[in-house]
Amino acid sequence: MGFLLFLSWWCFCIFSASHPSTAATVSDSLTKNQVLKDGQTLVSSGQRFELGFFSPGSSRHRYLGIWYKNITITVVWVGNRNNSITDLSGSLSMGSNGFSLLANKSETIWSVNSTRVLESPILQLLDNGNLVLREENNHDPEGYVWQSFDNITDTLLPGMKLGWNLKTGLYRNMTSWLSADDPSAGDYSFSLDSPETPQLVLSKGTQKQYRWGPWDGVRFSGSNELRSNPVFVPMFNSSRDEVYYTFEVVDQASLLSRFVVTQDGLIQYLTWGKSNNEWVAVVNLQRDSCDRYGTCGPYGNCYNDGPSCKCLKGFTPKSPEDWSRIDWSGGCVRNWDLECENGDGFVKYGGKKLPDHSHLAASRNLSLEECEAECSRNCSCMAFTLIDIHGNGGDCVMWFADLVDMRNFPSGGDDLYIRMAKKELESIADAKRNKRVKMIIIIVICAITGMLLFGGIGWCTFRMIRAKRRGESLNNPYRDFIEETQEEDLELPLFSLETLSTATNEFSFRNKIGQGGFGPVYKGLLPNRQEIAVKRLSQDSGQGLREFKNEVILIAKLQHRNLVKFLGCCIHEEERMLIYEYLPNKSLDSFIFDPTRRKLLAWNKRFHIILGIARGLLYLHQDSRLRIIHRDLKASNILLDSEMNPKISDFGIARIFGAEQTQERTKRVIGTYGYMSPEYAMSGHFSVKSDVFSFGVLVLETISGKKNWGFWHPDHDLNLLGHAWKLWNEGIPLELVDAVMEEPYSVNEVVRCIQVGLLCVQKRVEDRPTMSSVLLMLANENAIVPQPKEPGFCIEGSSKGMDTSSSGKNPHTANELTVTMLDGR
Repeated sequence: MGFLLFLSWWCFCIFSASHPSTAATVSDSLTKNQVLKDGQTLVSSGQRFELGFFSPGSSRHRYLGIWYKNITITVVWVGNRNNSITDLSGSLSMGSNGFSLLANKSETIWSVNSTRVLESPILQLLDNGNLVLREENNHDPEGYVWQSFDNITDTLLPGMKLGWNLKTGLYRNMTSWLSADDPSAGDYSFSLDSPETPQLVLSKGTQKQYRWGPWDGVRFSGSNELRSNPVFVPMFNSSRDEVYYTFEVVDQASLLSRFVVTQDGLIQYLTWGKSNNEWVAVVNLQRDSCDRYGTCGPYGNCYNDGPSCKCLKGFTPKSPEDWSRIDWSGGCVRNWDLECENGDGFVKYGGKKLPDHSHLAASRNLSLEECEAECSRNCSCMAFTLIDIHGNGGDCVMWFADLVDMRNFPSGGDDLYIRMAKKELESIADAKRNKRVKMIIIIVICAITGMLLFGGIGWCTFRMIRAKRRGESLNNPYRDFIEETQEEDLELPLFSLETLSTATNEFSFRNKIGQGGFGPVYKGLLPNRQEIAVKRLSQDSGQGLREFKNEVILIAKLQHRNLVKFLGCCIHEEERMLIYEYLPNKSLDSFIFDPTRRKLLAWNKRFHIILGIARGLLYLHQDSRLRIIHRDLKASNILLDSEMNPKISDFGIARIFGAEQTQERTKRVIGTYGYMSPEYAMSGHFSVKSDVFSFGVLVLETISGKKNWGFWHPDHDLNLLGHAWKLWNEGIPLELVDAVMEEPYSVNEVVRCIQVGLLCVQKRVEDRPTMSSVLLMLANENAIVPQPKEPGFCIEGSSKGMDTSSSGKNPHTANELTVTMLDGR
């Protein structure tokens, strides 16, 4: 009889472990004095997670856990992982100050108690897998008395935080199961170490096995695995109260996913495959042997071609014999010992995974030079770098011990500046000089030999000398461009790369003032104290040589107070840069779309800006020696000087029209959504009226403080143009006016501007006025202003799927949209 009872109990344990969903469901929560018995479960309201008792693998012991409902049992959290129940007598009991896990109705196995008596306590399983203890009427996560998300086992679910709560002292890390049959704490732990310089560390016991970091503002140094991708979005947060890593799933409604540290010490990101009903590893954080901690020892650099270890330049193997036996653990030693008081300096090593044991400088927001000085003053400082750990623009990170756990990481690695002895620095300088001498000798020999072999070498040498005088090599792809500008007799000042690098502090992050389709923009200071803005073409920019040439040739010929002043350009090998006057108030969009700064724009300033843009556009269309179609007129391309005078910028995709030419057709539709006219966006036709349409959008945006692209209104689905048209037809156009704009202002002037803006965005090209008419109607209050007709692109539904916050970020500007046509241009 006893054997039969034991056999029945054993079968029930196995069945419960394999099929926990067959247990009786209580609800999604327990209240005071309620009990959850073995065989019963709590199910989250969305039916995604289930809480109950289970036996892992072939074990007969019982544990309280949370698992996914309706799929093969996958336990994501265990309550009593280190104190199991040996029979089916387990129960979860709610009290006035918390809950307890009991065996045999009275033996406390595990409990959670509040420091205060709770009036109406409730233990609830949320649909994100979080088990929370709270007051019944308090749904604020900040008010939870306790939550399982703060007590991570081996699994990190979306929304769980791995790291530190500096306010409460809470430290969250992951610990593997001991085995498939035993969920107690295993050998491996995965944590975010040190809130000062956060890095991800996998340890076995107290020994580090793998390390990624520190966080450099984009990624954990040495890893590209934890970056945004189509499946999940990794997130790192650093604030005064919290430093943690977490992630969100792109398709939260249908995709099940989790991070897990396995009992074998693997860090995997898994998703549930519905087609094969099993978990699929999307990311394995350990990619290769170079990820293993300290593979190459101190000052050793790991390369993923075997792998193999090499000493950094300036270092040699500590034990050449061990290295010949592929034992790199001893690492490397310096060629020359440091002499702190005798001129030690620093050498830059690029593309590296940053070493372990980093420390943050006491002073924040240091420049690279200040960080170097900070490290140089301390003889124990072996290296430094400048990275953006805490989102404040730059943190000075230093190392005070031997540099360990480095690897070569050319795609996205960080710069590391290592202290070197004066003799080593002199040796590096000598090597550079010797290399230059050898290069000169080789060039001379080749030149002499070439002259003997080829009679035409004199012509080639002449071309090389002429190219050198212009600051370019014979194979420079921009030679034809420079010759073209000289043939057109343009005054084209050329700046050297060295001059611009010095002016912008080596294009430092602190000098960066903007980012556009062309690339980043930096503030610089020339030796004559003139402030400049430098646009540097990015390698991944959608624009190229054609746009660069176009902007230089066009703007060098244009002179007007409402056009940005062009100072010159820089062409050096693959580098392309444009230099303009520096305008301290940046662009118009930084005012009219900013909830705080747009309060600074009273109506007289907005009207002044509208008139200035109109004058600049009239100059391009009519008064300059060329007829220019801008094609990308938008708020971010209107710059403001210190007196808020507008200046049109960015002529990269502008086109020149002949004197008698009225319109043109293109197969490359280039511009920005929300500002393109219907005929240009749909069929590639553009003319001066295309710019007039963009100007009308700008007028309505300046008046309303709202973006046309992504505009949202609770009463309809119209975009900004449609909304303005609707208010005009209803006789209430003043409701378009920005709510933060202070009165008094001229009602007639505002209404006239709205009317002119609507005239400019009319659907039909022939209905839109020219810029000369626009300026007359704006500047002359006695001018006759016609009634506008329906705008283009104002139908309902135009903003669906877009950013619906008028103050949110504008969708990304498209550099190029191709329209295919059957007939030629």
